[in-house]
Amino acid sequence: MNIKRMIMEGEGVAQDFKKTITSSEKIAKTLVAFANNKGGKLLIGVLDDGTIKGVKSEDEEKYMINRAATFFCRPVLEPTFEEVYVDDKLVLVAEVAPSDSKPHYALGEDGKWWVYIRIKDKSMLASKIVVEVLKRSNNSDGVLIEYSSKEKALLEYLHLQERITVKEYCEMLNLSRRRAQRILVNLVLSGVIRVHTNEKEEYYTAS
Repeated sequence: MNIKRMIMEGEGVAQDFKKTITSSEKIAKTLVAFANNKGGKLLIGVLDDGTIKGVKSEDEEKYMINRAATFFCRPVLEPTFEEVYVDDKLVLVAEVAPSDSKPHYALGEDGKWWVYIRIKDKSMLASKIVVEVLKRSNNSDGVLIEYSSKEKALLEYLHLQERITVKEYCEMLNLSRRRAQRILVNLVLSGVIRVHTNEKEEYYTAS
């Protein structure tokens, strides 16, 4: 494991730096975001700017992460650990594998369970559509597409405009949000369209 190269790559979709783990509740969001995506690694003992500080007690850090994975993640996660010395400083690497039991939820401060996904270097709340896609992506039955005028209108629009939001789709065809979401989920799962999420909005493009 080339820690220095990983640090040079910076934080991103599959990598996060922490000087230390101060809260099991907060780190649970990162753990589930990794599991809901393609997995990821937490480098503990590393500052946001890539400075290596090292950890004082790897046992304490492991305890905090395992506590988060067991009590603040649902379903429970099982991170693996590797200890790497860099210039006589210990960096603890906690790895979360991509999950076959998506979606995973993290317990929020409000006492509710929320789904998080990884957007660039941040763990963000997933929309209802993304949660449904995650749920059904574990289903091997396949997706039966009802190719009605509503699906046809959406694809024709995307051919001309490149992208659309749920709100725009609802207004275009006078659909309820629930109906629009159901259509979009089916089209995402079938690979006909793609969902894009950033910090400001969520939108859809043709695949």
